[in-house]
Amino acid sequence: MCRLMKQHGLLLFQLLMEMICPSFPTVFNGLQIINFLMVHGGDELVFLSYDRLLNTIACVVALRTWNIHHSKSEKGITFIKENIQKLQDENEDHMPCGFEVVFPALLQKAQNLGIDNIPYDVPILKEIYAARDRKLKRIPKDLVHNVPTSLLYSLEGLKDLDWEKLLKLQTPLGSFLTSPASTAFALMQTKDEKCFRYLDDIVKEFQGGAPAAYPSDLFARLWAIDRVQRLGISRFFTTQIKDCLDHVYRYWSEDGIFGGRLARFSDVDVTSMGFRFLRLHGYNVTLDVLNQFKNNDKFSCFVYQMIESTTPIYNLYRASQVQFHGEKILEEAKEFSYSFLQERLASDKFLDKWVISKHIHDEIRKGLEMPWYASLPSAEAKYYIEHYGGEDDKWIYLLQMPDISNNKNLEHAKLDFNGCQAQHQREWYFLGEWYGNFKLQELGISKKDLLLAYFLAAANIFEPDRSNVRLAWAKSQIIIRLMTFYFTRESNTLEERIDLLLKFKNFKCIGKRKRYLISTYKFYESTKMNRESSILWETWLSKLNDEDLEYNDEAELLVHTINTCAGYMVSEDMLQHPEYKKFSKLKTKSVISLKNIKITRDKGPQGIKYKEIETDMQALVQLVLQENDEIDSNIEQTFLMVVKICNYLAFFDQETTGVHISKVVFESV
Repeated sequence: MCRLMKQHGLLLFQLLMEMICPSFPTVFNGLQIINFLMVHGGDELVFLSYDRLLNTIACVVALRTWNIHHSKSEKGITFIKENIQKLQDENEDHMPCGFEVVFPALLQKAQNLGIDNIPYDVPILKEIYAARDRKLKRIPKDLVHNVPTSLLYSLEGLKDLDWEKLLKLQTPLGSFLTSPASTAFALMQTKDEKCFRYLDDIVKEFQGGAPAAYPSDLFARLWAIDRVQRLGISRFFTTQIKDCLDHVYRYWSEDGIFGGRLARFSDVDVTSMGFRFLRLHGYNVTLDVLNQFKNNDKFSCFVYQMIESTTPIYNLYRASQVQFHGEKILEEAKEFSYSFLQERLASDKFLDKWVISKHIHDEIRKGLEMPWYASLPSAEAKYYIEHYGGEDDKWIYLLQMPDISNNKNLEHAKLDFNGCQAQHQREWYFLGEWYGNFKLQELGISKKDLLLAYFLAAANIFEPDRSNVRLAWAKSQIIIRLMTFYFTRESNTLEERIDLLLKFKNFKCIGKRKRYLISTYKFYESTKMNRESSILWETWLSKLNDEDLEYNDEAELLVHTINTCAGYMVSEDMLQHPEYKKFSKLKTKSVISLKNIKITRDKGPQGIKYKEIETDMQALVQLVLQENDEIDSNIEQTFLMVVKICNYLAFFDQETTGVHISKVVFESV
């Protein structure tokens, strides 16, 4: 799941050399790792003073403890002397979790070993010691001994520990909070067999080294799903995604989850990601998992966290968007996370201790601009492809995680997007001919109107083999627009409207039903229209004729057209089913609320309207995501998709929509 880029502290290697070297024949390869870390600090392309100095002091102490490679330890000491002042300029958002506890402990070990030529009195160290003291005051030792806290990740930086109590906090795998360094320190102090087995497995798997955290199976699976989904290529990995989510759900607990299974600890980052994906895929998860991360009106990555980072709060925000009606904790999470992220945007403060990526700012800005209720899959994928760092992204403690950040997925996404777009452009050319053949411009339909209709179809249903659905969708929207215009013109008499309606209802062919807008243009050329479709169109036309425009439910026609062309069976009985009517009623209510408004989050009338719309969306989302054996899930998703389109049109002005159209339909990646 992850590749070694750094060893968190000296203790694993020191332990292996001092205590159980015969059992670990690969440990001597650690000298190569030490040499690399002392030169590069774990990554050749990224310089973080926190990370490099922590690695270097750990290696120096280890070599001096073992009394070997004196020249290498001197090289490390020189590096520390020349770079320790750089900590003064380093942003604290890049400080690794536990640095303020472990680094002072390593400096103390260096002093105890008689290493005198390290500047122990530079001003920045006083600030680090003060941060350590604040953290230890915030998480007192009594707490450390009785419940899992983040300090279990930094046991090598603590003194006077009660190991009899601490061993009760060990994970079933033998580790302390998935930390090899803490577990190695525990083994040195206790000779615990479970610690030994955990470390033995790691050393064998990583050929003498260790990652900063192990296992990271839940983290890796969830973020891998997130990446392929946002890159627009998740349809190629449906089996793998199901397997990954089954694995995550297997280890899901009422307290949430951490990066690795069975950690007996949780953080808001992984828990939020897990909650969102599990809920979206129909797993039963409760809201209680988020309560522990809330303190008054704020949320933290984990209990007693001192410095909040951007990406965990962003994932909390994304989780809050799949809220059901009445879920107060998610409403509070959304309000907090949105405000937190807006403040970060305003101050341009986007450094992060969990992931190092130059694209975080753009990713979060787009995420706030395009909320889930108003998102279009293809537009979302295009932006994410542009901002995805691939293998250039580095994770906590400078880990490379190729399952998550890799160029293969990026290239796959680019090829797929360009392939889909090429098909869309061919369809757009065909629609252009259709537009000209039926002289739609003379009927008041502009090319821009047609392009918007097609864009909304292509941005939602983008797979190359679903051309018939996209074309039917786009044509339906144009037909609806023309019909509405015809029936609402004052110049058209009642007799003319009735005449058109009768001609529409009576025009039939054996085996097929073709529909024409009499006196305008042919309806669906060579498209099969079943009886239920005819009934819906006739009912809608009748409402237009009766001027019953309050219930002018164009979205119902669009839903049915998509379902019919996609092959989802919607019988007359289904249309009358109570569950189907629930979906239809919520959809209609949402569409009517969204008609002719622009959504804002501001207070005042529009802000109130936004809250009402959110409530309707939450109810619809709950209907779609909760298990229902009565209605095909594909049909449920169509309802949600159509309402999201209405949200999209209400959220974005014409200029922004124009940018999205260019990116999705015309600009390749």
